[in-house]
Amino acid sequence: MSETVQYITNEQGDRIGVVLDLDTYSRLTPALDPEYLIDLTTEELKALASCKLALTDQNHLDKLIDRNTENSLSEGELDDLDDLLEKVDHLTILKTRARYTLNLLQPRLEEQRIVA
Repeated sequence: MSETVQYITNEQGDRIGVVLDLDTYSRLTPALDPEYLIDLTTEELKALASCKLALTDQNHLDKLIDRNTENSLSEGELDDLDDLLEKVDHLTILKTRARYTLNLLQPRLEEQRIVA
């Protein structure tokens, strides 16, 4: 069986590079993915994946959407609606990235349960 990590050294013996076996590389590559959320625990990722817009914001958004269908929003209210919809978009992206990260972690979590 090959070693997990092999170092490349220069003529002075300084480590200047590293060679990883395929399993180690596969475990580390998600961190190189810009959509992968790093430095969050599984519990934090689960909380983020299931979070919702604040209740006051959601109620305000619902009212603005209802009134917008009647074309009765002022310019300021249209700006509020746009801001809230942008918030929802950002939250949706974060939730999706959290779910994506959890899906990538799932095989490792299952592997850890089997070993433990």
